[in-house]
Amino acid sequence: MGGDFHTNYREENLISRLESSRQSAWTRQLMQLGDCADELAQKLAMKLVDSERIETTSQRDVEEQLAGALGDLLRAEDFDIQYAIANFRNLVPQANRISLYVTAFIIERLINHRSVVDVYGTDEEIYNVVNQVVTGMIR
Repeated sequence: MGGDFHTNYREENLISRLESSRQSAWTRQLMQLGDCADELAQKLAMKLVDSERIETTSQRDVEEQLAGALGDLLRAEDFDIQYAIANFRNLVPQANRISLYVTAFIIERLINHRSVVDVYGTDEEIYNVVNQVVTGMIR
């Protein structure tokens, strides 16, 4: 005869609180992103060009493309965000989702833009440059 299965209330409560905390932190980051998306796009473009991760004929075009990607991120559903970063999720431990999204955008889409000559560095190197700028503005 099988025994009764009882869930552990404390464990469920802890998991629920952790998930709630993670979700509220994500919401807070998106609100901060909404306040500084254009400035962040400008700083990202400048840092990527200065660190020679992107070679471009027009830094302004790169900035506009990054601003568009950040705008898309702000309007995207959670599933779309998870889908966009799926290939990069294990790039670094405890990755910033905004940085992953921008890194994925650079590697998968921006590289094909008409004003981008080439993108240099490994995925992790590009992520580190992006994350440095993102974490400097969004906490």
